[in-house]
Amino acid sequence: MRNRTSHFVVDTIILLLMGCALSLASPQAPPPANAPPPEGPRTVVAYVDVVPASEAQAVTLLKAYRDVTRRDEGNRGAEIWQQNGPRGHFLVVEEWQDEASRKKHRESAHVTQFHEKLTPLRVSAYDERTHTVFAVGAAAASSAGAVLVATHVDVVPAGLPKARELLQAQPAASRTGAGNLRFDVLQGARQNHFTVLEGWRDERAREAHVTTTHSRTYREGLRETAIDGAPYDERLYRLVP
Repeated sequence: MRNRTSHFVVDTIILLLMGCALSLASPQAPPPANAPPPEGPRTVVAYVDVVPASEAQAVTLLKAYRDVTRRDEGNRGAEIWQQNGPRGHFLVVEEWQDEASRKKHRESAHVTQFHEKLTPLRVSAYDERTHTVFAVGAAAASSAGAVLVATHVDVVPAGLPKARELLQAQPAASRTGAGNLRFDVLQGARQNHFTVLEGWRDERAREAHVTTTHSRTYREGLRETAIDGAPYDERLYRLVP
């Protein structure tokens, strides 16, 4: 019995050593790191959800913030979008000439005061996301009846090359559509996250766009080859004047 036990212990040690040797010989490749953001413009997209009963008060705060932000150094534009349908949902879209101007703005006293006043009205965190340019073109001014669209696209790393092809081709094709005001693809902080911002003259123009062959190919391509756990999250908005 003693010899059997000794052999068992020796065999176990040998197996463990072999396993360690195999692990050292063929280590797993580390997950790819996100590349540092490039220099250049920044677009900030912030999702804001407030108590429905406080919607009017929130609009006043958001408009005041927008107006002051437009006067900040390096700002290229600031808009407030209000979601169609559910009450109390907004999008803040800011454009900055570079990262330095965005950071300087973020540290301003008026930004701190804005958040202090907005916090009691919110029902969720102020979800602010900073983007770099991926496929951005000239935008036309939005009228009162314009339909604005914000879409979050989240793809698996393996599907990223195909997704980038689709996201590069779709803006060029969409900007030629009747009634298009803007179609921009923004690169998120993570390489597999994107935000798509669209503007259409009216709902009829948007509906005509989504039925085109290139739009169907674009949506189906993302869904079938690249979409991760997060869905193709599309929301419709109107401009707050």
